[in-house]
Amino acid sequence: MKSAKYLLTPLVVLASLTAWGQAAGAAVAVAPPSAEKLANIMTYVLVIAGSLLFIAAMVFVIKVNQFLYKRIIELQARENGLELPQPEVKPVGESFWTRIRKQYWEDAVPREREHEIMSHHAYDGIRELDNRLPPWWVNMFLLTIVFSVVYMVYYHFGGNGPSQVEEYERDMAQAKKEIAVALAGQANAVDESNVTVLSDATALGEGELIYTNSCAACHLVDGGGSVGPNFTDEYWIHGGGIKNIFKTVKYGVPEKGMIAWASQLNPSDMQKVASYILTLQGTTPAVPKEPQGVIWKEDAAAAQDSTATPGATGESK
Repeated sequence: MKSAKYLLTPLVVLASLTAWGQAAGAAVAVAPPSAEKLANIMTYVLVIAGSLLFIAAMVFVIKVNQFLYKRIIELQARENGLELPQPEVKPVGESFWTRIRKQYWEDAVPREREHEIMSHHAYDGIRELDNRLPPWWVNMFLLTIVFSVVYMVYYHFGGNGPSQVEEYERDMAQAKKEIAVALAGQANAVDESNVTVLSDATALGEGELIYTNSCAACHLVDGGGSVGPNFTDEYWIHGGGIKNIFKTVKYGVPEKGMIAWASQLNPSDMQKVASYILTLQGTTPAVPKEPQGVIWKEDAAAAQDSTATPGATGESK
């Protein structure tokens, strides 16, 4: 394969540039190189030397195969009395760049000369062309080899770019941020028709903080009730359960002095505080307020009409 000899030139240049860069860095550095740096330099040298040896071995094997194949063709031609193909005569005065262009891009053998590379063996009357691979394909393959060597030296041994582990951790961190944004969007899409009770300790802790800052003034910290009704008994004015409590918090009870908290709390926060209010039921407050409303039972909630206009009558419970 004639194009293989041209591959040695870029690799030699690469090796020279790498060695020059290491020598320049060593000349500028004041302190002696560390063991890690020496190990990296040795790795560069070994990789480049190994690549050159591998390419030299490939060229040697290709040349040997070409020689043996040529001898076999000559012997078969003599046995069958066929004329041997004449070697291609290069035009006089052909420039170096013209030869490079023909070598690396143009077809190896024109269609009108395909008879010169026809194999001498036949299978049921079918003969083969001993043509080379398309030059553009060979060039791309050679470029991938050069790229892989440079990539390996730059990333895996030089530590100049992010490793696969670092890229994985970066992508995972980005994915977690995107998941958090998506979950936050889902949380803020909660309303009285699809709200559910939260049992997570973190969410209930945030709900307790919201309750203490926004609700305790009227309902007391222990939920026993003051201006507002008692949250610790089974009696509810606007219905119990997470959906009714969420709706009452969201729209408020303006005629009783309870504002619509939808203007100050997002749906996620209202869900948290409503879930926390449910945890107060059954506790023992210091001074419980008298029961108001009717007893709420979850199993009877389906029979109760909870779609009335919120804030029509009664207090905040």
